[in-house]
Amino acid sequence: MMQDKTDLQAAKDDLRYLQLLSNQFRNSAEVSTEIINLQAILSLPKGTEHFLADVHGEHEAFDHVLKNASGSVMRKIREVFAGQMMELQMRELATLIYYPQAKLEQLHETGEIDEEWYKVTLNRLVKVCRKVGEKYTRSKVRKALPPQYSYIIQELLHEDGVNPNKSAYISSIISTIISTGKAEDFICAISATIKRLVIDRLHIVGDIYDRGPGAQYIMDTLLEYHNVDIQWGN
Repeated sequence: MMQDKTDLQAAKDDLRYLQLLSNQFRNSAEVSTEIINLQAILSLPKGTEHFLADVHGEHEAFDHVLKNASGSVMRKIREVFAGQMMELQMRELATLIYYPQAKLEQLHETGEIDEEWYKVTLNRLVKVCRKVGEKYTRSKVRKALPPQYSYIIQELLHEDGVNPNKSAYISSIISTIISTGKAEDFICAISATIKRLVIDRLHIVGDIYDRGPGAQYIMDTLLEYHNVDIQWGN
């Protein structure tokens, strides 16, 4: 009798869970798809969590550390291009990612930008973006992309150009970005994507205000940040 009561309670519990599932999924195939998706996500590497402590209103230092992710961007560049680029070239690429508009203005002044520079730089940025996005699902990467270039960046990220049938396709995308005069706008967009993906979640530990002159600018940044939490200090 006790076993019958236990079995009956288990059946009721199962029915309750099935009713909850039916509110979100129309059939067993949809449930299975979601289980497969969630189980696969659990096998991915954990996203990078960035901890910043005692900001104290120093907005310029805060902004710079956030842009370079405490050196994470440079580490990714080295992982991709070690042995292929000189250290100075890698540092130049990192600066372009941190401050694309300012760096582009500087390069224009020194006359270093031409069509070949655009091609090389765009290809390098795509490789870095592919690297920082490799620990995420395609869905998560897609949500992080700037809307105006989402489709194009997705195509570039998911085709490495090694396949000879696709290399011409990738080259055509890059060439068209340049010929339509959108290369610099695209550089800014993909640089922002790299910085967005290199930090999955930002943790602010300690004081935001006090001493420094720009706590309000820090708060503006945090209000717009994609994923942040704050541990209040003093």
